[in-house]
Amino acid sequence: MNSKTILAAFLVTILPGGAAIAAGDAATGEAIYDRYCAACHGTQATGHGPMRAVLTVQPSNLTALRADNGGTFPMARVVKRIDGRDPLVAHGSEMPVYGDFFEGSEASLKTESGQPILTSTPVADLIAYIESVQKP
Repeated sequence: MNSKTILAAFLVTILPGGAAIAAGDAATGEAIYDRYCAACHGTQATGHGPMRAVLTVQPSNLTALRADNGGTFPMARVVKRIDGRDPLVAHGSEMPVYGDFFEGSEASLKTESGQPILTSTPVADLIAYIESVQKP
């Protein structure tokens, strides 16, 4: 058994609910983004998707989240916005409109303060992608 496997097994045993603190997979997150988010936030994640014109609240420029938050990626806020704990009614329903898709196996990410935040694996993957497109 390699050290990564041992560490993952250890984290699963010590965290509530069996969720391990792990970064999501950015490549999987990009595919999720392309399917569920690009229509509003645009293919470049700048907030200029084709649905922008019909939304009552304009989509955020997801590439500027770190810059707009004093150089720190606002993990907790982004997770809660995506998974529905901090709802945004921009298109007649809470975001995400794909709700059930973002449910599933648990994952735990570290917030900007270092605290764990539980979410689903698809959200963790999406977060990894969004973090990867941040501009300085």
